[in-house]
Amino acid sequence: MSAVRAAERVVLGRTGLAVAPVTIGTAAWGTASPVHGIVVPEADAIATVRAALAGPLNLVDTSNNYGDGESERRIGAALAGAEVPDGFLVQTKLDRDPETGSFDGDRMRRSLEESLGRLGLERVPLLFLHDPEHISFEDATAPGGAVDTLVALRDEGWAERIGISGGPTRLLRRFVDLGLFDALITHNRFTLVDRTADELIDAAHEAGLGVQNAAVYGGGILSSWPRRSDRYHYAPAPAPVLAAVDAMGAACERHGVPLIAAALQSSTRDPRIHTTICGMVNPAQVADTVAMLDIVVPDELWDELDRLRPGRSTWIDD
Repeated sequence: MSAVRAAERVVLGRTGLAVAPVTIGTAAWGTASPVHGIVVPEADAIATVRAALAGPLNLVDTSNNYGDGESERRIGAALAGAEVPDGFLVQTKLDRDPETGSFDGDRMRRSLEESLGRLGLERVPLLFLHDPEHISFEDATAPGGAVDTLVALRDEGWAERIGISGGPTRLLRRFVDLGLFDALITHNRFTLVDRTADELIDAAHEAGLGVQNAAVYGGGILSSWPRRSDRYHYAPAPAPVLAAVDAMGAACERHGVPLIAAALQSSTRDPRIHTTICGMVNPAQVADTVAMLDIVVPDELWDELDRLRPGRSTWIDD
């Protein structure tokens, strides 16, 4: 299968939206991001969006709770007064109350109101329900609850399309099977070393949803070789995962392919995945990510990486 290029556009499932194969992720765009272990200066965040406006990528992913709202505010600051090209998209997500944890319908409406205010937008093309694992499926789907409210916000014109975004794949599959959503975001569960989301992606693709795959570097462990981390999905990685990453890094080195490029293209080359969300914190990372799509990964390396993937017992498998 040939690699995709950054300037290509793919229709994001039944959303009908045309997106680049890579999406700019902004989860770390706060005054501090302890989970990611970095601090992103505001000037860098704004410059990253401006670089995207002038380049081939056309989708920015954010959420109400990223950086306690700083992610959205910085995107809004970057868009204010900028020349935004046709087809450039910003998607966001509804989040629980950061103080009370409330995930009810009223909170969902306040979440979107806050997001639109920070972004400086009147509506968004795609709006997700975020991290529903923090409540039960039954509560989320109760009359007047989070899902009902998300559907109502779409019907009222605040969003063109709606999606579900979260972690545990079995839970997300229940939401996909409702037939209400147009798009799915899964994260950390379809990478070089973990295929937890394979069945979920299959189900979403077969249902016509737009599929977005995030965190393909596993929190950073797959972003460099020799590796600089022993953590996967923000927790200590099992020994077999570390061994697999080491072996994959060595295999990539023999073929002259950066491990990070293979980690990215393992997602972008999958025809079921429409776009891959990658965290980017400065314009140089935007340029580097675009360039990684042009790196040729030989078939024999893909075969070797498939053989080196650790077994399911090491996956998140939720």
